[in-house]
Amino acid sequence: MRFQIVGALASLLLTAGAASAQDRSIQADKIILVGDSTTAVGSGWGGAFCDRHVLSALACVNLGRQGRSTSTYRAEGSWDLALNEMATPGYQSVWVLIQFGHNDQPGKRSSTDLATQFPANLRIYVAEARARGARPILLTPLTRRHFKDGQLQNNLVPWADAIRAVASETNTPLIDLNASSAELVQRLGALEAARLSPGAPPSDFAPALLAGNTPPTPPAATPPATTHGRHVDDFDYTHLGPEGAAVIAALVARDLIAVAPELAPRLVP
Repeated sequence: MRFQIVGALASLLLTAGAASAQDRSIQADKIILVGDSTTAVGSGWGGAFCDRHVLSALACVNLGRQGRSTSTYRAEGSWDLALNEMATPGYQSVWVLIQFGHNDQPGKRSSTDLATQFPANLRIYVAEARARGARPILLTPLTRRHFKDGQLQNNLVPWADAIRAVASETNTPLIDLNASSAELVQRLGALEAARLSPGAPPSDFAPALLAGNTPPTPPAATPPATTHGRHVDDFDYTHLGPEGAAVIAALVARDLIAVAPELAPRLVP
């Protein structure tokens, strides 16, 4: 009889505990990733970030798009989708991580003027995110992995500087991904940094990479050589494969905790 009473009491306590847990509403936040292909799933760090670094009380929506600049991302309506995501009810805080620069550079069909249009576009993104009640965070652009004589050729520094200036001017938290990724890539060197890319470099590239140089694209007048049926000038020094995405996503998660420490309980470093 005594054991039956104890068992019944234990059952009641478990049931009450389960009901109490169900009655408590979840307190969730949301992160929205806005940017170009270096943020997008399959070519950037965003997929690995949402998959590996976000706990269940933090929704993660990756709206990175290939080939977009601060101008074309808005013109095509992708920013409107992001604004709609910011307005979805039920979240305590909505964080918007914004990374552009690669396709704002000259020579791109989507390029913007570095001195005027690019920073003006960033200010609009920040202002409109805040107007929706969201909390924007600016990211400087992921470095490309071009080397010359063992030194990284980081041609995105002017765009990173412009983003730093806008972040300071608008009092917006900044993740300096250009600086952290450049430091990492320089430390790895040309050969090891090539492992961050979507595929392995052609074997023809090994001598140059070992010497600390990125093999140049052959002149347009010269038919490109091939290795196993592919052009050797097709190797991608900008985008990320699975290993590269994991490495860079970890940098972003680490630095996000630093600039938004209230997110630390909801992130995996």
